[in-house]
Amino acid sequence: MFNGSNILVTGGTGSFGKRFIATLLERHAPNKIVVYSRDELKQFEMSNQAPFAARQDVMRYFLGDVRDLPRLERAMEGIDIVVHAAALKQVPAAEYNPFEAVKTNIIGGQNVIDACLAGKVRRVIALSTDKAAAPINLYGATKLCSDKLFVAANNYRGTRDIRFSVVRYGNVLGSRGSVIPFFLQRKGGGVLPITDERMTRFSITLQEGVDFVLDCLARMWGGELFVPKIPSYRILDVASAIAPECRTEVVGIRPGEKLHEEMITDTDSLNTLEFDDYYVILPSTPLWDVDAFSAQSGRQAARRVPFGFRYNSGDNPDFLTVDQLRALMSSELHV
Repeated sequence: MFNGSNILVTGGTGSFGKRFIATLLERHAPNKIVVYSRDELKQFEMSNQAPFAARQDVMRYFLGDVRDLPRLERAMEGIDIVVHAAALKQVPAAEYNPFEAVKTNIIGGQNVIDACLAGKVRRVIALSTDKAAAPINLYGATKLCSDKLFVAANNYRGTRDIRFSVVRYGNVLGSRGSVIPFFLQRKGGGVLPITDERMTRFSITLQEGVDFVLDCLARMWGGELFVPKIPSYRILDVASAIAPECRTEVVGIRPGEKLHEEMITDTDSLNTLEFDDYYVILPSTPLWDVDAFSAQSGRQAARRVPFGFRYNSGDNPDFLTVDQLRALMSSELHV
């Protein structure tokens, strides 16, 4: 489905966007890829990096903000597939500048939807976060609202051949602002600050996230919220993997932070299907035959999760060991 297609990625100069586009160029033959983002320096740097520099016949760079609907509509002309990765993601920044997060993550999300409906886009996937499940901070709340907007967009697509879905996953290993680069920065001081010794998080590598989005674009019916089955890690194990010689110091949980993250709440269990390697939270407004969706040819057999099920990083049966964490950091982050 990607060969010969015109694809637009909002936030295309970010870590996800760059890896997603690089993977498309490596595995497929898209007709055109549009990078839509605000930062002209990042776009310039990206255009001069491999593999993008060698594919100027395919690559296009659009300066624009998702808050700007007319610019989005212009960028969407002739686009077949949209991946919406643009967002304000830093929890403290969102808490301090709440309406800026609302304007980008919620109003910007609706602008993407409206621009896609105005054009001839066929498939749209929005990236979410584990912080959107039972959110306790503004970032999570704005992403939950965005998730609802993209799922509900299927209700008023009319006769248009377009599908909207959401992908939700956990912390990307080594992403900016996450614990691994923070520990690496503090390693030389001999002390690693720990918010709480019991803390756990979901973990996914950047390439795993990209591969999951590509798979979901191919399998989506419209209205699903896809959640991959991924391992968890303990914060103390990350500290041991990075700097076993350092002592840890408990500094307390920060505002808006959870002890454990979850991607599916017990309330979501009423509408959740389990496949072999991922879950699907069904749209609250029925859009298609769930039995047909579960049993479609080429798909793993689906089963309803039991009532009260939740997908929580602390209860997860799959935890990364210290050695596995160290190996992942070596292969993914070269540390």
